Amino acid sequence: MSGTDQSVTMYSTPWCGYCRRLKAQFDRENIAYTVVDIEQDPKAAEYVMSVNGGNQTVPTIEFADGSALTNPSIVQVREKLGSLAA
Repeated sequence: MSGTDQSVTMYSTPWCGYCRRLKAQFDRENIAYTVVDIEQDPKAAEYVMSVNGGNQTVPTIEFADGSALTNPSIVQVREKLGSLAA
């Protein structure tokens, strides 16, 4: 499937303003993403805690290579996606 490494998973909550802002930036930049609500998915919450020192910090972005960024800027996301595409 082409473009798979250009898609990300965003771990989020409905009330997170940083998440809403990053979603809008993803939409503007045409970055494909899937949103997972950590308040509705305990396994997702466990994953977020595992990459954030036990904290449920959102947005946490997971990339196709299994790496993650916490509350990244759109520039950081674009750079990471660029390195995956290279």
